[in-house]
Amino acid sequence: MSFAVPPTRREAALRHLRDEIITGQLKSGTVLKDAEIAARLSISITPVREAIAQLIAEGLVVVATNRTRYVARLTLKSAFDLIDVMCVLACAGFEWGIPHLTDADMQQLRLRLEQLVENLREGNVTAAAGAGTDFSSIIILASGNEELQAYFDMAVARTVRLLALTAESESWQAWVAGYTETLQLLEHGDHAGAIKRYRQIYKDFRALVGTVPFDEPDSAS
Repeated sequence: MSFAVPPTRREAALRHLRDEIITGQLKSGTVLKDAEIAARLSISITPVREAIAQLIAEGLVVVATNRTRYVARLTLKSAFDLIDVMCVLACAGFEWGIPHLTDADMQQLRLRLEQLVENLREGNVTAAAGAGTDFSSIIILASGNEELQAYFDMAVARTVRLLALTAESESWQAWVAGYTETLQLLEHGDHAGAIKRYRQIYKDFRALVGTVPFDEPDSAS
C-alpha cells in the first residue's frame, strides 16, 4: 500500500495508522514502537509520536502501566459500552438538529445513504462506515452544538473500527434499513417518527453485535 503524505506528516501518520487499526492490519494488542513505525513510513519520529497521542485520545491505542502503547483490544463489553455512548450522543444531536435541517442538508443525507449502499456493494467497509458516520454528522452539525459534535467525533474512529469488524455480519442491515426509513420519515415531515426510528438503529445494532467474535477481556497492565 502506497503512503501518500497529506499537508502534514502528523496527519499522514495519523490517517495511515488509524486505517491500519480499523481494518485490522494492526491487530488488537500489537505494541506500537515509534522508531519502527517511523522507519516503515519513512518519516521522523516526532509526527509518529503525535499521531499515536491522538490515537490514544480516540481510544484506538492504550497505554499500559509500564508505558507500553498497544492497539486497544475490542471486547464485547467495550463494544456495547461504545454503542450505548454513541446512541446518547447521536440521538441527542439528531433531535436537536432536525429542526434546522435545510434542503441542502437533506440532499446530502440522500447522497451519503447512496454512498453507504454503493460502498457496501463494492466491499469497501471503511468508506461505507465513513458515509454512515457522515449521515449522522450532517444532522448533528445542524444542531449548532460544537461540544456535542466534538465528543461525537472522538468516538467515531472506534465506531468505524467496530463497523469494519462486523462487515460480514447482518449488522450492516440495521444501518441501511434504519437510515433509509429515517430519511423517508424526515422527507415526509414526521420528525417524531424519524427520531424514534433513528434511535432504534442503535438498539438493533447492539443486538446484532452480540453475534460477532471479539477479543478476550483486556488484561494488559
